[in-house]
Amino acid sequence: MNRQLVYDLPTRLFHWLFAGLFLTAFIIANTVDDDSLWFSYHSLAGLTLGFLVLLRIVWGVFGTQHARFTDFALNPLALVGYFKGMLSDEKKRWAGHNPASSWASIIMMLLALGLATTGYLMASGNEDAFEDIHELLADAFIVVVVLHVAGVVFHSMRHREMIGLSMVDGKKVEVPVNQTIRSSRSAFGILLLALVVAFGLNLYKNYDEPSQSLQLFGTTLQLGENEGHEYGDQSSGRRGDHDDDDDNDDD
Repeated sequence: MNRQLVYDLPTRLFHWLFAGLFLTAFIIANTVDDDSLWFSYHSLAGLTLGFLVLLRIVWGVFGTQHARFTDFALNPLALVGYFKGMLSDEKKRWAGHNPASSWASIIMMLLALGLATTGYLMASGNEDAFEDIHELLADAFIVVVVLHVAGVVFHSMRHREMIGLSMVDGKKVEVPVNQTIRSSRSAFGILLLALVVAFGLNLYKNYDEPSQSLQLFGTTLQLGENEGHEYGDQSSGRRGDHDDDDDNDDD
């Protein structure tokens, strides 16, 4: 079958980075104790995920045809029609996101922003106020992910087309010429990846593991249960010793 290019590189990179960052944050949060030094890394992954979504919003306005939000099939009637078609002999194809994946994409991005925001507020000293909301958003995210994956598998079996590959090479079969894109926009894909990596490294640079605290936008975020008492005091003591040594050297 002749496969035509429909998804640009930034859209595909976003898809896999989005999945990887969420899974990293979710797995750490559910397998590591809150007082473990490793627990803080779920917050770093979550904040990076939020930044990634903000970049995707920009690309959803200025990107190629099927990357734009205006191309998403968000009409509720189209969604109902899509599910009816899945259970009948109708085999309508969508060049870009079908109604189910359109809704799943939007909902997951909103949930990711909600998780990053509530996580930030919890780390700012409002844990009790936002913890339940944060956990609810995470559970809702998992439900949508499971439904999305199940939909992809069912669609692939129903239409005998591995549509998951479209997020690897960006191509689909039987796409009208006016629905294809000419370029993968590789330069923008590299830029997206560079920005995400730079943001993540900046978080890591400003993260103090002994105290499990992060300096972000002039605010100190407490990412773990340590709250700087045991390890933080020792770390401060070490810094103080270094300062005293420096003063002695000056004398």
